[in-house]
Amino acid sequence: MDKTKFQYAERSDQSMGYPQPPLQKGAGGREVIELPEPGALNVKNIDLREAIEGRSSFRNFSPEQLSLGELSYLLWCTQGVRELMGNAATLRNVPSAGARHALETYILVNNVEGFEEGIYLFLPIEHKLAKIKTGSFVAENITVACLDQSFIRSSAVTFIWTAVIYRMKWRYGERGYRYINLDAGHVCQNIYLSAQSIDCGVCAIGAFFDDELNAVLGIDGEDEFVIYIATVGKK
Repeated sequence: MDKTKFQYAERSDQSMGYPQPPLQKGAGGREVIELPEPGALNVKNIDLREAIEGRSSFRNFSPEQLSLGELSYLLWCTQGVRELMGNAATLRNVPSAGARHALETYILVNNVEGFEEGIYLFLPIEHKLAKIKTGSFVAENITVACLDQSFIRSSAVTFIWTAVIYRMKWRYGERGYRYINLDAGHVCQNIYLSAQSIDCGVCAIGAFFDDELNAVLGIDGEDEFVIYIATVGKK
């Protein structure tokens, strides 16, 4: 925290004219899956105060499946792109320092209608999913990396947010490490609130073995690293 204070700030790569990094990760040649339009799903009308006062962590998920429409809705609420500003920025349903949006969303699918179990990457600009790896063993590997918190296995889907840190550091330098943690909090609060409108519970997770979890996702832990996790399932 001390070394991210403004008095230690140096000129950013943006100010020195270095090219901006991509606004999101691509599919990388992987199979891409279409998602339903998030506005097509009928959700419960919940008063904002009711949603805030009703927010709590939930771990005892039912075996009921999450529908594809409900998954699409949660992805939209947490990282949905409202407007694409050319190659400069995206405006989304959550705030981000300087509209940098350096988070990527991976999901562990355990119990979603029509989906193989496994890991998928959300492509927010296209509102699609890219298949990363499938198989029931993936949930076991992620659970072990998260200190054997068993409710990961019983969740319908587990959201895993990573930080592509240069997307933030390009503008803010080392200070960007502070902002990426703030961004993660905004995203997770959105999933807590939006899940209530589809009768789902959420539990945020901050306890995990970083290197092991990064390895499961196939990321290096330096340029991109896991920052926050949240399980979701029917109550």
